Amino acid sequence: MHVHMKLLASGYDSVKYGKIMQSLREVNCDEIAARIESVGAQFITPHSPDWPISLNDLFAIPIGLVVKGDVASLSQRSLAIVGTRNPTSYGMRIAGDFAAGFVDREWNIISGGAYGIDSAAHKGALIAEGQTVAVLATGVDVAYPAGNVRLFAEIADNGALVSEVLPGTHAIPVRFLNRNRIIAALSQATLVVEAAFRSGSLRTARDAAELLRPVMAIPGPINAPTSEGCHRLIGERAAEIVTSVSDAIELISAL
Repeated sequence: MHVHMKLLASGYDSVKYGKIMQSLREVNCDEIAARIESVGAQFITPHSPDWPISLNDLFAIPIGLVVKGDVASLSQRSLAIVGTRNPTSYGMRIAGDFAAGFVDREWNIISGGAYGIDSAAHKGALIAEGQTVAVLATGVDVAYPAGNVRLFAEIADNGALVSEVLPGTHAIPVRFLNRNRIIAALSQATLVVEAAFRSGSLRTARDAAELLRPVMAIPGPINAPTSEGCHRLIGERAAEIVTSVSDAIELISAL
C-alpha cells in the first residue's frame, strides 16, 4: 500500500485536496488487505510480478486491481466481446459462437459481466472449456447484476473476476465507464456484437481504438435498433466488419 504513503508525502495542496488527504489518513491498510483476503481475492499493483503489462498502455493506469481467480488469465492472449444488455437472440448466439471459436484457438474472452451480450460471451467461453475474465464495476464480492451470481462463481473458477474498486463497493454509473478502458486494455482486440446508437459498448470500442488495438463489429439487420451502434462504428470506419471467427482471426493477425 506504498501508493497511499506516497500520496500523503508528496506535498499536495492541503486546502484543495484536504478532504482526500483526510480520508487517506483514515485508511487502515491492514484492514483493507484483510477485507480483500476474506473474499478470496488478492490485490496486485503495477509493481507486482504478475501485473498484466498490457494495462501499462493506458493513459490512466489503475493504481491496483482486486483479482479473484487466476491472475495469470489476465496476461493471456484475449479478445474482448461487448454489447448491449438487451440483445436479440441473434446477438446472443453470435456472442456465444465467437467466444467459443476464439477459445478453440486458445484465446481468452474478456467482458464486463453484465446481462445480455457480456453474459453470452462469458458463457460461450465456459461451455467451450476456456478461460474468461469479467471486469466488474463493483467489488468482486458484489453480485451485480444479482442474477449472475452463479455465472460469476464459474468465471472465478475458470478465469478471474477483476475490479479496480474494493470489495463491498456498489455500482455507480461512472464506474462502468471507467472499467471499460480496462476491458479494452487487457485485450488484443475488441468485438462489438450488438449495440444501440448510444451505448457503453461504443465507449469500450473507442478506448480500444485509442490504444491502437483492432476494433471489430458484427453487422445486423439495417432496421434493428440493437445493431445501430455497430453500423455506426462500421460507417465511421471506427470498426472493421466481421462475419466469421476466421475473418476476425485473419484481421487481427494482419495488423
